[in-house]
Amino acid sequence: MGLFDKIRGEFIDVVEWTDDSSNTLVYRFPRHNNEIKNGAQLTVREGQAAIFVDEGQLADVFGPGMYSLETENLPILSTLKGWKHGFESPFKAEVYFVSTRQFTDQKWGTKNPVTMRDPEFGPVRVRAFGTYAIRVSDPGKFITEIVGTEGHFTTEEVTDQIRNILVARFSDALAESGIAVLDMAAHYDELGAKLDDRVKHDLEGYGLELRTLLVENISLPPAVEEALDKRTSMGVLGDMTKYTQYQAATAIGDAAKNPDGGGLAAGGLGAGLGLAMASQMGQVLNQPGQGQAGASAGGPPPLPKGAQYFVALDGEQAGPFGAEALKEQIAAGRLTRDTLVWAEGMAEWTAASDVDPVAKLFGAVPPPIPPA
Repeated sequence: MGLFDKIRGEFIDVVEWTDDSSNTLVYRFPRHNNEIKNGAQLTVREGQAAIFVDEGQLADVFGPGMYSLETENLPILSTLKGWKHGFESPFKAEVYFVSTRQFTDQKWGTKNPVTMRDPEFGPVRVRAFGTYAIRVSDPGKFITEIVGTEGHFTTEEVTDQIRNILVARFSDALAESGIAVLDMAAHYDELGAKLDDRVKHDLEGYGLELRTLLVENISLPPAVEEALDKRTSMGVLGDMTKYTQYQAATAIGDAAKNPDGGGLAAGGLGAGLGLAMASQMGQVLNQPGQGQAGASAGGPPPLPKGAQYFVALDGEQAGPFGAEALKEQIAAGRLTRDTLVWAEGMAEWTAASDVDPVAKLFGAVPPPIPPA
């Protein structure tokens, strides 16, 4: 400090604070040896309070306005100093300016998940995030309880403590609410109101006032959200059988468009899938309300059908055939006891005589008429 600053500090005429920051809560007025001139002008702007401290002891508190620092304006300080008939200039005292405006958009959130018992999912862990606004409601208490002798105090130095209080009270409010996780989005305001009531009392002990408190988001762990998304997707798809048929048909179309899709193996696979899809689509079309005219949509399901068999005819796969179609093949002489057949559930192609349901059909069909 230069000589001029030292001399000016000993004879301060105006005591004021112009706040150009966005996060300063307390500012200690700079002075040389804490000396203030008798009759100096104190200016306290809107959103501020000025506090005089004498040797660590809280003295007078001034709200917004302009004051001449004389004995009648400093009753507590005059008592502490023993000024009965005025005082000699200069006098010594620390002056703290406290910002009493609202500090908005302060963030809070759970560092670790909060475990709760959900009525639908059972034990779950959730995280919560939100914002709040605070202001200093009792500057003297705030200086005494929080600031102490610190010359410059910002919101960052108190928000950690407020966040800890919010998280602790939120855990209690959430556990007692009994609200299901899937319904919480509709109760953010209710949870915020419960949390507000619980936190206000705690902050009053620090000279702070909680102005607003918002719960903006309550989320589940990523693994649980992924499972929930899958469950939602299944609900959107509806009939999984029809969806699987659609996916299979799409895959066949894609394979047919690919000239390098695996040669004969891919071709055989495509043919097999095509036959299977034809069978499934035929069954769907034959269901009441789908492929039969006049069938009642609310009627009984069709009678169960027998197994469908594929038949190896002339070195190629044909079918699938039901019992009546197999009888026609036998009557025409195309299906013999040595013909290979296969149905779903069989490990490999087998001679018709060794497949009991097919072998029985040979006895039910008369032999061909001998030539004249």
